[in-house]
Formats: sequence, structure tokens, C-alpha cells
Amino acid sequence: MTGLERFVEAKRDEIARLESLGAEAFSPWRGDRPSFRRALCADGAGPLSVVAEYKRASPSRGVICESLEPEEAARQYAEAGASALSVLTEERYFHGSLPYLFRMAESMKASGAGLPMLRKDFIFHPLQISATLATPASALLLIVRLTPDVRLLRDLREMAEAEGVEAVVEVFDERDVALARESGAGIIQVNARDLASLRVDRQACLKIAENCPPQAGEVWIAASGMTCRKDLEEAAAAGFTAALVGSALMEEGAPGKALRRLLCGGEKTHEN
Repeated sequence: MTGLERFVEAKRDEIARLESLGAEAFSPWRGDRPSFRRALCADGAGPLSVVAEYKRASPSRGVICESLEPEEAARQYAEAGASALSVLTEERYFHGSLPYLFRMAESMKASGAGLPMLRKDFIFHPLQISATLATPASALLLIVRLTPDVRLLRDLREMAEAEGVEAVVEVFDERDVALARESGAGIIQVNARDLASLRVDRQACLKIAENCPPQAGEVWIAASGMTCRKDLEEAAAAGFTAALVGSALMEEGAPGKALRRLLCGGEKTHEN
């Protein structure tokens, strides 16, 4: 079983539960959804905007940090200069939870932070879109490798965007970029982590941007392997608008401090 296949397998029970409920069980969120795109395109505290991730565990690392509650992570990230948040909701491998989105939104509302949130999960079924629309997420992740059928990828994106939730379409190579563009994606995330081996090759990520430069109107996000300010600078020079950083911020249990260090050029952090 490949890395991607095991993630799909992990969602089987969730899909079955959603199918038993049906789309009518979900009412779209009617609260505020700050624009994810606008937040990434605004001037940030570093060379490019940072999407700071709440990530309790991962397949490559196991448990990273489970002592930090989502409300505290949201507070620290907002104070440290994050442009947006990424919230892992996949349960088996990342120890995530959909309710984290509500908890972090409530926490930010109380503090006046109001950062947009990306629901990061393995989403490939329309009912997963419906479930996301019922949360305060401003964006959701779609992975080309999970939905290589361009029509399905377009349909899922348009279903989300019709309710004001932006789609971040993740790619791993130049073929994925072509499919993402054919589907009409406006926000493209290039993941430097190989799904099968889980190894990170940040130079390959930069090479994709070199060979398929961001087009007018596209917002590009560099994901995985961003560990120091120099990495952010290189991504910015390659045409990326933002970087998504997870393990490197969470591993010490003080993500706000780690984010400040990343943005300001302090001691290098580690991500794998």
C-alpha cells in the first residue's frame, strides 16, 4: 500500500459515516470567513507570508506535540506574525479533529485575531466538502493525486468556492501543476514531501516553480522542508507567495517562539 493509498484507506470510515448522514445533515457556516488568498497576498512579517500549522502528529514523526491545545496554538501564531493557520483534521495519522477549527475560530474571535484557517486533510468526496462548509474554515486542501480526474477536481473546488471556501490545490510535480491549472485552480501548493517515501526535497519544490512559473492571478505556497529564513527567501525568489510550516514550529511546544525565529532569521529549526 502506497503512502497515498493508506491515507485514503484511513478516510473510509469517515466517508461511510458521511454517506449515512447525507448532504442535508450539513448547514453551511454563516459566520465570518476571512479571505485566505487576501491574507497570503498581504505584506507579512518575513520574506513571504507564513501559513502556520497546528499539527499534533505525523506519519514520519509520530507524536510531535499533544500537550498544546488548539486555542493556545492559535494565540501564539497570531501574536508571532502568522498570516493564516493550517489545521490538521485527519485523525489516524495526524491526530487531528474537525472540531479544532471551531475551537481555534472561537479563540481568535475572543482575542480579535481573525486569521483565516485552512482545513488540511485528505478530501476527495463531495460530502467532505459539505462537512467542511459547515465549519469556520476559510479554505480547504485538495490534492491532485487524490483527484486526478480534472472534472472531479474542478467540481469539488467549485462546490467549495460557491460557499466562500477557497480551494488550495496541492501538487507534487509538473504534471500535477498542469492538471491543477486545467481544473481552474487559483491557489497552488507545492509539496516538497514525497508521498510514498515521506522524504523531503525542497530543491525539487523550487525546481517546479522554475519550470512552471506562477502565472498571473495564481498564488503559490511552498510546503514542507521550510526550516529557516533563508528557505523562505529562496521560495520568495522562486515566485512563491507563502510557505506552509508545520513540524518545525510545533516540535518544541512553543510554536509562537519558533515562528518568530523562522521569520527573523534565528537559530535553524528542523522539519522532516
